[in-house]
Parts: sequence; C-alpha cells; structure tokens
Amino acid sequence: MSDGHEHNGHEHVPSRQRRRFPGISSRTYEHPADRSALVALRKLSGFDTVFKALSGLLPERSLRLLFLSDSVRVSDQQFAHLNVMLRDACYILDLEKVPPMYVNQDPQPNAMCIGLDEPIIVVTTGLVELLDEEEMRAVVGHEVGHALSGHSVYRTILLFLTSLAVRVAWIPLGNLAIMAIVTGLREWFRKSELSADRAGLLVGQDLQASMRGLMKIAGGNHLHEMNVDAFLAQAEEYEAGGDLRDSVLKILNVLPRSHPFTTVRAAELKKWAESRDYQRIMDGHYPRRDEDKDTSVRDSWRESANHYSTHVKSSKDPLMKLVTDLAGGAGDLGDRVRRGFGGFTGPSPKPQGPESGPSDPSGDDRPPRDGS
Repeated sequence: MSDGHEHNGHEHVPSRQRRRFPGISSRTYEHPADRSALVALRKLSGFDTVFKALSGLLPERSLRLLFLSDSVRVSDQQFAHLNVMLRDACYILDLEKVPPMYVNQDPQPNAMCIGLDEPIIVVTTGLVELLDEEEMRAVVGHEVGHALSGHSVYRTILLFLTSLAVRVAWIPLGNLAIMAIVTGLREWFRKSELSADRAGLLVGQDLQASMRGLMKIAGGNHLHEMNVDAFLAQAEEYEAGGDLRDSVLKILNVLPRSHPFTTVRAAELKKWAESRDYQRIMDGHYPRRDEDKDTSVRDSWRESANHYSTHVKSSKDPLMKLVTDLAGGAGDLGDRVRRGFGGFTGPSPKPQGPESGPSDPSGDDRPPRDGS
C-alpha cells in the first residue's frame, strides 16, 4: 500500500491508503478485444522499429513543441496537485518513468495520452475545473493506464490518419482505404478506453468517484442534479430499447467516435468492479509484466472471441438478439421480417401446431411498449 515514502523516484504519495501493484502487467486491466490486439502487435518482429521509422512522418515532434510552448507543464511549481496525482498513479501502477503532463487551455473537458517514443499526457482546463480531486485522480490513472499499455502509439497513428484522410479526400480510392483503417483503429480504441477506465479505478480505488467523473463529463458540473443509479439506468435503456432500426442507428452513431458513450463506459466499469477478476487484483493476484513475453497470441484471440460471443448472447439489443436467433437456427425470421422492424423487439412467436388454439385476437403480435 502507499505509505507516504519515496519509492523508485516517486514522491508525494497521498496519505490515504491505496493498494499498490508492483510489476503489474497492463494485461491485468485490458479489455479482451484491446488485449488481443496488443499481444499480437507486441509479438510482431520489428514492430517497434517500423513505428519509430514512422515517427519521422508523423507530427509528434511538432505536438511536443506545441504543448511545451503553449501549455503549462505540470510540476512541483505548476499545478502541484496534479503532479502529486500523476506521481501517485505511476507509483500505484509501478510505471517507473513518469510521463510529462501538460494543462492546455480549452473549455472542453478532455484528456489524452499521445506519443510514439515516449508518452505525454495532456488535460484541458475544462476538465481540471470540472472534476474534484478524487474524480481527477481516476482520470490521471486512466491516462497512466494508456501509457502503461502503449496505447499512446496507436492513438498518435489514429490522429495522423484522421488528418491524412481529410487531405486525400479528393483521391477516389485513397480516402476509402484510409478511412477503412481509421474505422478499425477507432473500434480498437473504444475498447482501449474501457481498459483505461479500469486502470483509473485501480489507481483511484473509489468507484463512486469514477462514476461521478463520468456523469460530470456527460452532464456538466451539476452533480446535485444527477444520480448514479438513474445514470446507469440510461445505459440499460440504451442497450435494450427500440427495434432493429435503433440498433442500426447505434452503430452509425458510434462509428465516428474514438470513445464509447459515457453511460456505456459507466455501466461497463461498474460491472468490472463487481467482478471476481477485480477482487482478485485487489487481493494481489494479477499478471506480472515480466510474464508478458510468454503470452500466447492464440489464447488472447480466443479470449477476445469468447468475450464477444458472450456479449452477443447476453445482449438485450434487438440486433444482437437477431444474431443469436440466427446462430441458434431460429425458424421465425421470415415472420419477423413480414411484421417489419417492430417484429424484432418482441419475443419470438410460439409455433402453433394442430393442438394449439386460435391466435389471441387481442393483438399479441404488437411490439411491447417501452418499459415492458
């Protein structure tokens, strides 16, 4: 646990007792889809060399100079309370080299971790002014989690490709090819955000603070007007509500985003915090980074596939229900199509054999109303 003493160059550890995780591997908190992609990339021979070669093409140096010249670097002399949080987060997650951190003048609440050679963390004034100390601690832990996982490399690539797509939009096929890569990277990055949320919880070790921070990001600094349970109920309604049309709209809405929707993040984090995996980590049972080299790519992909399979089967989303029905050989697909999109919101109609009575004239075929 943090004991208030200096360890490995980390100072100013807060007095509140928090568990520390010596040698923790980022695999401990990574979402299965995030973890499988990272394990595969780390196994690629020459991967680091290729990306370092790309650094000459990317505006990384320009970004570093920009933040150094036009933002405030966090230190003992500037934003000292953030410096304490940063060192504490690195101490808890056992990240030996503390990444530089900058505060950028921007009213939009935001934070990011970028960089190819070395990660840098940037938080906006809008975020600093919005969150209290414990909520901000979870955000700093979130960004340190990105640094420990190596997400900053791919985030930088994503920023570059997004910018490049705009520049080559006039090329008939060039833009399509780049946007296909960007779409894939965004899907991965949305999962990496769920990983970093977990890292933030391991650092802050205060689920309510993490929940409050997400609510404030969604609804602003009106905490007295918000309620965690009601906020999580929105996530439940979002997943289960509507019909097949809404399922398609959900996909279209999320495609251009680099982050999952805030209510979804809150629900995912709460579910993980209540899992046995989280409890085992807090008890000191977690993968060590010195074991990362022995990690199997095949096992990681299998775990990712199992996660998606379980998610599809347990999902209340109408489209996911359809996928499950098709996989199970459901025979009522034609009837659902005949009834239109609304047919995908209700339960499958029971087959009527010779012994079954006439259909109920009261209108059972109508989709149930919201909340039923």
